[in-house]
Amino acid sequence: MRARYGVPLGITAVGAAGLLYSAGFEARSFRLRRVTVPVLPAGMRPLRVLQVSDIHMVGGQRKKQRWLRSLAGLRPDFVINTGDNLSDPEGVPEVLDALGPLMEFPGAYVFGSNDYYGPTLRNPARYLLEKAQGRHGLNGNAPAVGVTHNPWEDLRDGFDTAGWLNLTNTRGMLKVEGVSVELTGVDDPHIKRDRYERVAGGPSDDADFSMGVVHAPYLRVLDAYTADAYPLVLAGHTHGGQICIPFYGALVTNCDLDTDRVKGLSRHRAEGRTSYLHVSAGCGASRYTPFRFACPPEATLLTLVGRE
Repeated sequence: MRARYGVPLGITAVGAAGLLYSAGFEARSFRLRRVTVPVLPAGMRPLRVLQVSDIHMVGGQRKKQRWLRSLAGLRPDFVINTGDNLSDPEGVPEVLDALGPLMEFPGAYVFGSNDYYGPTLRNPARYLLEKAQGRHGLNGNAPAVGVTHNPWEDLRDGFDTAGWLNLTNTRGMLKVEGVSVELTGVDDPHIKRDRYERVAGGPSDDADFSMGVVHAPYLRVLDAYTADAYPLVLAGHTHGGQICIPFYGALVTNCDLDTDRVKGLSRHRAEGRTSYLHVSAGCGASRYTPFRFACPPEATLLTLVGRE
């Protein structure tokens, strides 16, 4: 009897322990990463940019809310929110409350698909299947039907009232102690809402520094930003792979970006130009897959310094 059932029971116990760890501990083990990026013109003072992404707020996530509020203590020059704030149609007040102290600083945002639509229960194995078939989001898949519509307008109004710039397929300008920072954004490519042609043309001559912002780092958008000579692009969406294999890394990115660049700072090349790309692993997960393994939730403080 022991020989027949010992191994399956052992595997089940290990699996259960892994789920308990990934949902009960690691998914709540919030981290701050610090990255230095040499992208500013020579002689410009450093800029400290706080990137928050993929909050996926669900009602009652008090620890996450406290941690987000505490980030205001970093005193960044400005804040960039790269989308997917919601995983609960009732979560808007809690998102605005958690980000309230950060909205005292200059900032800007783009939305992700989960800001517009509620999550659905999916088999996680479908991400591997879609990767193998080259299908991601609505890019190759049939349009979603019967989905829950989130109150994204309330979220937008809250951010706008605080003075954050809405970068939905448009440009905006922040003044940071006399420095003009141009931000160029597109709506979420994961659901084909990006309209880069509306913002094409590269950095403005009257900006001291320009950067691109997008939720999902699809190659078509990264190529466009890089070809237009933006020195830096910020993105989220990937969750860093969310469930990673120790000493190996992520299995999927949920877009057409390669897994080697699923999170953190890297370089992107297109049409003979090179840009820095920073992909945040985000600080949340869908309410239906509240797990993270070998990929703790995070926000990032980027220090932008002069080019080498």
